[in-house]
Amino acid sequence: MPVEKPGRRLMHQVPLEFVKKRAVGHGGRGVNASLSLTSMIDFLVVTVVFLLMTFSASGETPLTKGVQLPKAENTIDMIDAPIVAVTGSQILVDGAPAGNTRAIEDSKRLQRVDELFNMLKGKRETWKQARPGKEFPGVVILQIDQDVQAVVVKSVFQTAAFAGYPNVSFMTDSLPKTQH
Repeated sequence: MPVEKPGRRLMHQVPLEFVKKRAVGHGGRGVNASLSLTSMIDFLVVTVVFLLMTFSASGETPLTKGVQLPKAENTIDMIDAPIVAVTGSQILVDGAPAGNTRAIEDSKRLQRVDELFNMLKGKRETWKQARPGKEFPGVVILQIDQDVQAVVVKSVFQTAAFAGYPNVSFMTDSLPKTQH
């Protein structure tokens, strides 16, 4: 075997032409692939706009349809607690039906709402099971239409307290603070 000048010889003795082209570097596709940046930028813009529209830093929750909240000056940001909504004659706990106010409206006296009581009591037990050893905060948020009768508000308030939620907050629309 004669001594030859050093150089690139890998795969040169293979008698197939396409192997020789690949070994030398002549053949095949280029290394750089073209990406459509316009499509990628459009996708990212749509994603960012969607996230900005759905994200709320203050923990705002969507209102139940048909609820017009009372207005207040001294307000705080939302907290993580069950939301009891009263709209018309329907009572909802976190969007699930939890009773009706017709009996209270007809009798015009305070009554415990049994379905609401059972749902809140179940939520309290679930919270305690998920966080053993921690003290239950007992906070519930009432989202009540401003036109609901006072006896209904008192009944829902009292039912929440009996179910183990003594700390009741009312959801309101905030008014600009006045300077005194």
